[in-house]
Amino acid sequence: MGKRTRPTYAAHEVLVAQARSNPELWRLFAGLGLIVAVVIALNLVIFAFAAWVGSSAWAAGLLTGSTPFALLVLLASFAFVTVGVRMAVRQVHHRNLRSVLGPFPETLVQFWRVFRTLLLLGAVVAVLPPYDMGPELISNTPLATWLMFLPLSLAAVLIQTSAEEILFRGYIQQSLAARFRSPLIWIGVPSILFAAGHYAPGTAGSNAGLIALWSCMFGVLAADLTARAGTLGPAIALHFFNNIIALLLISLPDSLSSLALYVLPYDMSDTDVLRQWLLVDFAVMIVGWLAARLALRR
Repeated sequence: MGKRTRPTYAAHEVLVAQARSNPELWRLFAGLGLIVAVVIALNLVIFAFAAWVGSSAWAAGLLTGSTPFALLVLLASFAFVTVGVRMAVRQVHHRNLRSVLGPFPETLVQFWRVFRTLLLLGAVVAVLPPYDMGPELISNTPLATWLMFLPLSLAAVLIQTSAEEILFRGYIQQSLAARFRSPLIWIGVPSILFAAGHYAPGTAGSNAGLIALWSCMFGVLAADLTARAGTLGPAIALHFFNNIIALLLISLPDSLSSLALYVLPYDMSDTDVLRQWLLVDFAVMIVGWLAARLALRR
């Protein structure tokens, strides 16, 4: 008899197994409602405290991350999402947050394996032609200030990216996979929801749909890595690496740029230029996903 090949997504069962003990869809909806309530309540506390110690204008700045400190608070507030997921899985699904992440030692190992591969890939891309991004970058934060904030910036970005992965590629994906066998559902639905959260026509104008499509594709690739790996480590690493570049190195001037070293000389609504670079970004995203897959095979 020929040797059986292991299904591509067999490792995903590690994450889904515990969710199968309570697979009812009402639990997912109830859990999402609890998460939303927790996030809103805790954010209201933060804004009320900010208005009390500062001013209403300063508190409003937290919504846009208009200063480095405000952006740090905004990114760190994504911890409320993780708190909400923890409460949902414990109260509604009767399991713990670690079951959403996957086996913790393996999660850390896979995170580092993928992240260091992406760092190497980023270094290679940086030294390859054409050596620049077309229009000259604009200095945004003095280097000394940027370095001073960097440890806190990295921690805040890690909180933000891990929270989104815990919610979308963790809680929602696992809950749907426990109920439906088709990856079209448990990969597709969380990715569409992730894209909807990044749809911002007020800021991006006619580019909003393309940015949402980019986000949906990112969600699909991160979900694929999660299902192949059996932990959230690789998806968090991919998201973390992407947001380090987008938030801390080179940002758009109208999009959470307070911690970035440089900003681009155009904004999200600049249709022609941004679309060209989004296509490049699509290609880089695919290469990063392939690099992550290779890293997981080692």
